[in-house]
Amino acid sequence: MKYVLLMQATKQRWDAMPQTWSEQDVKVMVDFMHDLNEELQKSGELVEVRGLPGPDHMKTLQADENGEPIITDGPFSETKEVLAGYWVVDVATEQRALEIALKISLTPGPGGRPVNQPVEIHPEGVAPTS
Repeated sequence: MKYVLLMQATKQRWDAMPQTWSEQDVKVMVDFMHDLNEELQKSGELVEVRGLPGPDHMKTLQADENGEPIITDGPFSETKEVLAGYWVVDVATEQRALEIALKISLTPGPGGRPVNQPVEIHPEGVAPTS
């Protein structure tokens, strides 16, 4: 079954990263992500992966009541969390998707300490209930 794993980050943490993470901390984090992606590719579970640029590079679009677009730079001002990246995995069980999500949450941060970031787990193709 396919799952989409969404890695969240707070805008505050994202904006503080250049001041609070050393170059070595960033390298450790990037190497961790590359190793995870390689592991998932070798196991045949990786369908797609994307790391996304920070909130300063995004736009938000919402249609108004006339169907016209309202476009703003960045996330909505009240946004606390932003999408930092995602994985699409094809795994045998939900438990395996949870194991991968845990690895993502344990991504090393400053000093190698896990950042414990939230990861949303969305199964593909589940019909809404009424």
